[in-house]
Amino acid sequence: MLFGAAYASYKTGKLTSGGAVMGIMVAISIYLGTGLKGIAMLAAFFISATIATSHSKGKKPAGSNTHQEKRDATQVLANGGLPALIGLVAFIIPGNDLLATVLTAAAFASATADTLSSELGTVYGKRFYNIINFRADENGRDGVISVEGTLIGIAGSTIIAATFAASSGLNSTFLYIIIAGTAGNLADSVLGATLERKGLMNNNEVNFINTVTAAAICCLLIYL
Repeated sequence: MLFGAAYASYKTGKLTSGGAVMGIMVAISIYLGTGLKGIAMLAAFFISATIATSHSKGKKPAGSNTHQEKRDATQVLANGGLPALIGLVAFIIPGNDLLATVLTAAAFASATADTLSSELGTVYGKRFYNIINFRADENGRDGVISVEGTLIGIAGSTIIAATFAASSGLNSTFLYIIIAGTAGNLADSVLGATLERKGLMNNNEVNFINTVTAAAICCLLIYL
């Protein structure tokens, strides 16, 4: 199944050959630690991100901080690297599958929120602001947000939280995942407006850190 999905993504131009191979490796790592629950969240992220990236391409500003439609290995790792690492740790140290699944959900919630808010916010946003000073800024630049894009991001986090809840039940963790995913997305924008604009970080690095931020915040919400 994993190989078939990766091959189909490669043939339809959604992944490069390197991206397809890395996608298989990430999926296997996630499955080892979180089972089909983790794979379901990976699928929810990939499908929603692919749709958002392809949607209204002609309306998106040239040179904006939107994502390439064909993802390479580095981009796959930027969004799925942390869930893969969590899966491997849970596999090596048994008995942590539930926590691993929750943290995987938080990471994918942030990745989904970031992708949907940047891809669809540039299309449906009305007014655009720099997240640092909230002054009007150029649509599509790093660190620029809109009310519409932020709400779309929250919806993206909710997609992953709902995927988690479908197999694990609806409880406070559902809200923790949404909160963590939204916080990770906002952290992404802050890094974009500061370090990324200055050339001190690239987009893949920022994307990876937003998943780490979401997982850390979710962990704090669970244990505090």
